[in-house]
Amino acid sequence: MIPISVPLLGEEEKRAVLEVIDSGQLAQGKRVEAFEQAFAEVCGVKHAIATSSGTTALQTAVLAHGIGPGDEVITTPFTFIASANAALFASAKPVFVDIDARSYNIDPRWIEKAITPRTKAILPVHLFGNPCDMEAILGIARRHGLVVIEDACQAHGAMVGGRSVGSFGTGCFSFYPTKNITTAEGGIITTNDDALADRARLIRSHGQRQRYYHESIGYNFRMTEIQAAIGLVQVGKLQRFVEARRANAAYLSVHLQGVVTPVESPGTRHAYHQYTIRVVAGRDGLVEHLTARGIGTGIYYPLPVHQQVAYQKLGYGGHFPVAEQASQEVLSLPVHPALRPEDLDAIVKGVNSRWS
Repeated sequence: MIPISVPLLGEEEKRAVLEVIDSGQLAQGKRVEAFEQAFAEVCGVKHAIATSSGTTALQTAVLAHGIGPGDEVITTPFTFIASANAALFASAKPVFVDIDARSYNIDPRWIEKAITPRTKAILPVHLFGNPCDMEAILGIARRHGLVVIEDACQAHGAMVGGRSVGSFGTGCFSFYPTKNITTAEGGIITTNDDALADRARLIRSHGQRQRYYHESIGYNFRMTEIQAAIGLVQVGKLQRFVEARRANAAYLSVHLQGVVTPVESPGTRHAYHQYTIRVVAGRDGLVEHLTARGIGTGIYYPLPVHQQVAYQKLGYGGHFPVAEQASQEVLSLPVHPALRPEDLDAIVKGVNSRWS
């Protein structure tokens, strides 16, 4: 079976973990600080604040911006549920707008129409590693005095105009095992705002700068030394991993037939966390066809957030036709760096043979 994703961990990561175990320092310490510095340099920002997951990074970022009860956060319904939940965790309200049919990202044309006096932030998601239209989003945010929180949890190594995602607003990344780099579990916030970074550090560690002296109410959202040790090795491999993903994606886009392949907007660098095609008709049949040939696939995401039972119970409804149609047609194929030339050839033959 050619898996849809696989974490690439080797001897360097194993040695790094054993060094932490031997040191006896397992909780947040110097390795976390070193990982934060290394990731900040990759993103071209002043601060990176490591957390226990991408979800807690998003939650911390929302709270650090002072977003709370009665506030609204504009975001996309076509994403993993954690993007929208970040607002709910702060007792704020996620407000959904539809997506662009080609990029699957939030469509800036709808954002301005959704702004109300309660709106405090725009939370775009760089879905599948494909950067959002940050020029348009930042322009809207400036005109209305809004915060921008980038959900870059799938976009390590993605860029706009030579600038890393996560550096335009407050960035949030995940290091879940399937991501472009991993710490097994973990997340990080990126920012150039000194005060925001300070608030985020307080929130992630029980509101304390000095141990047992608490300035505010916070949480235990800390990253461990073991996670950071893995991350320090992985971050040095990020560019190589992304280039391999991009090369694999380019091969697939040239050779696949009968499906709509991903787009990369001019001036952007798609990081291809997922290589997501659109199957206009017969997606389930293609999944069965590929599974029978030992090719893994994934559907991200089969149900938009506003249609999830959890959100229906909260009274959410609405109709976002582009997102809803995408959820019925998208299909992700393997694109990870562990793929061999024969794997890519098998994927192409598997897809194309469905239509021949």
